[in-house]
Amino acid sequence: MISSRLREIAALADPIQRARVLGAVMAEQQALVEEAARMRRQAIAEARESGHRLEEIASTLGVSPGRISQMRRGTTAPAPEPLAERIPPLGERMPPLVVRRELPTEPSPYGAGWTFVSTAEREDVRSELRLLDVGREPAREHIATCLRVRPGEDVIARRRLVLADDVPVRVAVSYLRVDLFAETPVMEPELLAPTLHEAITAHGHAFGHAEETLMARPATGPETDLLRLDPGDWVVQVLRASYSTEDTPVHVLETVCAATRHVFSVSQAGGCDRF
Repeated sequence: MISSRLREIAALADPIQRARVLGAVMAEQQALVEEAARMRRQAIAEARESGHRLEEIASTLGVSPGRISQMRRGTTAPAPEPLAERIPPLGERMPPLVVRRELPTEPSPYGAGWTFVSTAEREDVRSELRLLDVGREPAREHIATCLRVRPGEDVIARRRLVLADDVPVRVAVSYLRVDLFAETPVMEPELLAPTLHEAITAHGHAFGHAEETLMARPATGPETDLLRLDPGDWVVQVLRASYSTEDTPVHVLETVCAATRHVFSVSQAGGCDRF
């Protein structure tokens, strides 16, 4: 099916249209891999709970018991309260809502959602941050590039959903390198107090600089479901890669914002305008 789809795309005469369609397909496949990895971790956890030994699972999957242990990490997070109890189900239109997203992101609270919480309070919006899952998953190409690891190599992912007045507005995922943070509190299946930033600096990584990019694109299927978007809606992806004072990549934050629910405010240092 994928091969035939690629042949269809390759036949498109307009190279820009071809590139756009290929980008959408890549985003869909990346989201599929991400969701499949999460489901695999859950399946392994269920197998262990039902009494299957690590060696038995490893033999069936054709991997080592150590690899099974890696797959299982971070899967013990309690399931969140169903969103359907408080927000309209899929297919129903969400109430109109617009929140602000400030750029560039302030370095002190980044990565934990607290920037949004403080902004929401100023706008008299009730905010909520929900931890969806924590664990290892294969790094997609743009995440691998930022973290300076190989595409497909395991990274730590902390996935959260941000809501405003019970409306989902953003999916925020923090990615961290396994070799730096595998045995630290960032693997804990709970929101970190006071923030993820403090958890990173507590292990000797002083913030040096960050690189931030913004891209608008069609929402993937999982993003449409999580954010309760209408079919065909777009999202704005903000990717922030943070590096230590020693230029070590310590954190990548991928924030996927519902485009129709955001206004982006961009700040600039005074006295720097040129016309």
